[in-house]
Amino acid sequence: LKVTMASAENRVPNVSVFLCFLILFATILLSFGRVSSQTSPVFACDVAKNPALANYGFCKKSLGVNARVKDLVSRLTLQEKIGNLVNSAVDVSRLGIPRYEWWSEALHGVSNVGPGTRFSNVVPGSTSFPMPILIAASFNASLFQTIGKVVSTEARAMHNVGLAGLTYWSPNINIFRDPRWGRGQETPGEDPLLASKYAAGYVKGLQQTDDGDHNKLKVAACCKHYTAYDVDDWKGVQRYTFNAVVTQQDLDDTYQPPFKSCVIDGNVASVMCSYNQVNGKPTCADPDLLKVDVLFKSQHFTKTPEEAAAISILAGKL
Repeated sequence: LKVTMASAENRVPNVSVFLCFLILFATILLSFGRVSSQTSPVFACDVAKNPALANYGFCKKSLGVNARVKDLVSRLTLQEKIGNLVNSAVDVSRLGIPRYEWWSEALHGVSNVGPGTRFSNVVPGSTSFPMPILIAASFNASLFQTIGKVVSTEARAMHNVGLAGLTYWSPNINIFRDPRWGRGQETPGEDPLLASKYAAGYVKGLQQTDDGDHNKLKVAACCKHYTAYDVDDWKGVQRYTFNAVVTQQDLDDTYQPPFKSCVIDGNVASVMCSYNQVNGKPTCADPDLLKVDVLFKSQHFTKTPEEAAAISILAGKL
């Protein structure tokens, strides 16, 4: 009996070791499966997988951007167009267009707050820089751009393994005047000049490619929230119903300069309108803020009417 018990006791460690190796091996296999499924981002116009897509005008790289966009829009049905006016854009499988999540965040590093980005065993995390209000306190314009460049490099790397998109709703360049606002740390602070420098620098860092090709984007940035937004939920006053009463002088001298710098100096890909009202009008439906002739002729936020129209559409969508 003693011999039998001793033999059994001696076998237990061997069985335990075997089980440990078995579990470890299974974990490796599962991890490898996850890696394999994440190493290929999904693209539209993937002619390698579907050669028939090469016949569509919007998939022909030899055509100009305007011609490709016109061809694509002409092929979309009304329902397909509507389905692409939200952040979780639907797929159009008949045209080889996969679904796309526009919402990703990168205020001071790639974040998994937005549904367009996620971490995994492949990329368990990203570099988290100090909050923007601390970065801006350095008054170092070159630092703003350098940090943006690091963030966009990590964003592209995550995109390459299928963990992120290419559109980031950053930076937040609202003027931080009221300390009761819980998102103040996301902004460069209360000074319009500093916020303007930060906006242009960070956007350039996010968007500019290493080869300096201005016709390409490393990732697409988005300056938010346009405009005069600095309250979320304070004693029953919520951002969705808050009415910011702002004089024209204060609007021009304080709240608008960061957005103007973001567009003119940073050449930002998109602008997000804010939740609130300004002087009784919702910003996302205010012609005095969004109309092409206002953005282009009056405020001179853009260099061409076409750019103004694009920003107006994006502002209404986002």
